[in-house]
Amino acid sequence: MTDTPPAPTSPPDPPASVAAKRSGLLRSSLIFSSFTLLSRFMGFARDLVITARIGASGTIAADAYYTALAFPNLFRRIFAEGAFSSAFVPAYAKALARDGEDEADILASDALATLAMSTLVLMVVAQLTMPWLMLAFRSGFVDTPDKFALTVTLTQITMAYLPCMSIYAHLSGVLNARNRFILSGAAPILLNLWMLALVLPAKTPVQGAYFASIGVVIAGISQAALLVWGCNRSGAKVHWRLPRLTPPVKALIMAAVPGALAASASQINVWVSGTLVSHVDGAVSWLSVCDRLYQLPQGLVGVAIGVALLPQLTRAVMSGDKTESTRTLDEATIFAMALTLPAAAALIIMPYFLIDGLFTRGEFTSFDARQTAQALLQYGWGVPAFVLAQITNRAFFANHDTRTPMIVALVSVAVNIAAGVTLFHLIGVPGVAAATSLASWVNVIVMSVILHRRGLYSPDRKAVSRLIRLVFASLALAALLAFAAYRQEALKALLSKEVAILLVSASAALVYPVLLIASGGLTVAEIKSALRRKKGAAPALPEA
Repeated sequence: MTDTPPAPTSPPDPPASVAAKRSGLLRSSLIFSSFTLLSRFMGFARDLVITARIGASGTIAADAYYTALAFPNLFRRIFAEGAFSSAFVPAYAKALARDGEDEADILASDALATLAMSTLVLMVVAQLTMPWLMLAFRSGFVDTPDKFALTVTLTQITMAYLPCMSIYAHLSGVLNARNRFILSGAAPILLNLWMLALVLPAKTPVQGAYFASIGVVIAGISQAALLVWGCNRSGAKVHWRLPRLTPPVKALIMAAVPGALAASASQINVWVSGTLVSHVDGAVSWLSVCDRLYQLPQGLVGVAIGVALLPQLTRAVMSGDKTESTRTLDEATIFAMALTLPAAAALIIMPYFLIDGLFTRGEFTSFDARQTAQALLQYGWGVPAFVLAQITNRAFFANHDTRTPMIVALVSVAVNIAAGVTLFHLIGVPGVAAATSLASWVNVIVMSVILHRRGLYSPDRKAVSRLIRLVFASLALAALLAFAAYRQEALKALLSKEVAILLVSASAALVYPVLLIASGGLTVAEIKSALRRKKGAAPALPEA
């Protein structure tokens, strides 16, 4: 879709209203990030147990399990959390503002019925054709028949997660458009709880893989049920019904098609990367462990900012308030980089220190840790781009333009495939990670140039100045982390490897805010504004 003309300009907000909006984005992001942080910590606990139970290169269970976990997520990113949600949230927010809650909830109900039916059909087709799909998805497993057969069975189990996750993602969009973020941020915790509860009793790697896969399905049912309850409590009347292709639903599908094509194109990267590394025993598991670490800032910051940003940015665009939309994007970019740059520094400076301290135990060996660390370093320099992409995409989505992100995604896919194949043959598995980072930076740079040329967004001088200060604060932190990484063997000899990495991470978490404030990247007042609710303001979320 092309850009739509802005609505008539509304009168400027009074200073107090502007300040409330600015702190509102940070508060909304922090609400979502806080629950995501809890979920990620529990995800770490889950992954520590699972990697110790099923290992990586020394067992067939690990690569099979991580493939089974990735396969429904591939389709989820195309149909649920990605294109459909990105098209639905602006449409629903616009309907709320223009037509009222009743009409908006009819749109939400019809869209839910269409999405649920589509993903149910996709689930059944995928389960029936899984042996043939897996020949294309993990061709390297064919040489190990036991691994291939286990992968097919586990993936047939986990595909049941897709419709549940689609319902959860859709209803999260309903709540987020109503400025309610708690349940959508908290629901992933259920996934970690169920998987931990089921995998702990496992006695063998294969048994652990089966139990964890079953836990994924139970968690999906629990998450969907929680969001249904939350929507009912919020007052949203999103009812179950048979699919109807009403004009609004057709318009929604047409708006989602470019995004779905873009997401499909980006998943070609996943397919190519998976096919390449499936020929290296344990490589699927190494990259999956990397995902847990390099996607942490993307989940905590990028997705959280994006979830809170899209409804607010859409409202600014609808009102024709260019100043407010620019200010919103500036605040989102600064806040995102303040939390992302130190994470990138840690992944680049001390990848082995992190992996060894967190994951090396049980079936996950020191060899696995070293191979994983080499890939993690290459993902590290792409982390800022992974997060910035969430913001640049939202800038287009808020303007009802899903076509441009699709075209740019196709360009980045071409870069990723060409670089991935080349670098894999030159440096092995780390080359796949390096190609992903390179393609993400290409995506962000191209999107930023287009936003600037169309006059949709250019950071002001103050924002650029603060971003430069954030870089200096992160470089100072990187120097401290480099010293810790250089002395890691001494620290491990003095303490256990687990205590050593926790001590270094905790020290960095205490030092970085001082560097951040000293550099002027963020001020104490802004941090306080983000953490406290405006006096007398109505709560943005339901009490229950």
